[in-house]
Amino acid sequence: DVQLVESGGGSAQVGGSLKLACTASVRTKCMGWFRQAPGKQREGVALQLVGGTTYIIDSVKGRFSLSNDNDRNTMYLQMNSLKPEDTAMYYCAADWWTCRLQYVADFAYRGRGTQVTVS
Repeated sequence: DVQLVESGGGSAQVGGSLKLACTASVRTKCMGWFRQAPGKQREGVALQLVGGTTYIIDSVKGRFSLSNDNDRNTMYLQMNSLKPEDTAMYYCAADWWTCRLQYVADFAYRGRGTQVTVS
């Protein structure tokens, strides 16, 4: 089984920054982030493949970026120029097979989530 633990959420002002971290017990083929705001559907935000290729949704492109620390099996989501519409619960997710950005919310493994609030 794959365990994922997120950290780094919190509150930020509009235009501010937050950095989320996700530590995995096992490195899988792909890891990503999805978010869910109250009353809205889950939305895949970012995806990283084991080879390093990354995908970011258009609404956050240029503001969010992925990085990782392979020695610690940790992936980071750097969020800059935050907007109120970025407010959501952010979840880390991982999978071995279905490695596409639109499926991140349906990955086999996910963490408990970390809240991001922008105001």
